[in-house]
Amino acid sequence: MSHRPLASRVALVTGASSGIGEATALALVAAGARVALVARRADRLADLAARIRTAGGEALTLPADLLDEHEAQRVVREAETRYGRLDILINNAGVMYLEPIESADLGRWRRMLELNVLSLIASSQAALPGMRARRDGHIVNVASTAGRQANPGSGGYSASKWGVVGFSESLRREVYQDNIRVSVIEPGVVETELREHIAHAPTQQAINAWADGMRQLKSEDVASAILYCVSQPAHVNINEILMRPTDQER
Repeated sequence: MSHRPLASRVALVTGASSGIGEATALALVAAGARVALVARRADRLADLAARIRTAGGEALTLPADLLDEHEAQRVVREAETRYGRLDILINNAGVMYLEPIESADLGRWRRMLELNVLSLIASSQAALPGMRARRDGHIVNVASTAGRQANPGSGGYSASKWGVVGFSESLRREVYQDNIRVSVIEPGVVETELREHIAHAPTQQAINAWADGMRQLKSEDVASAILYCVSQPAHVNINEILMRPTDQER
């Protein structure tokens, strides 16, 4: 395999302002791709794009609030307009609101479901016409081990990630004959800012204490898994990668 296996490919990464999204964008650029960067925090996107350009890569910044499904579709269209195509879509943006079901803030959970699931669906939907026309494309959806195993306090989050897993398999079966590949990545505990979103203090304290007791995955570890998926030859579709820290039991 070439050390630049994604040369001439165009990718879009949501949630690119930090964590897994930022690491994935850097990995894709290092592999030769041109990358469209999507997130709410325009200043962080600008900083990341500057670093990419300094290193000789090419990046487009597309600030957007993906809670709006129209924005989720707009960024795909803008990337296609700028580069003439979109080969790889990385649906990574998401939040994790953990709290007991009985006292859950349903407004907060509604926003989580809209971002984690509906936004991902909207971006995928927008990418399909171009991918189908070219008979080429790859959609990668970032889920979680919470989409495989539900624990107390994770009802809404697990519902969203089970939704991502189910949607991904349905999408794969709808588009495989068009030579479009679909992969779902399910990481366990990752050392990112995701746990900062948890508003329920006892739950946040408990999960932080649990995570601090293990060697957590790094964003770069997940980015490497994503790069592995999108670097395979066209006849190979890595459908699913479930990955945990060595120290994580469940």
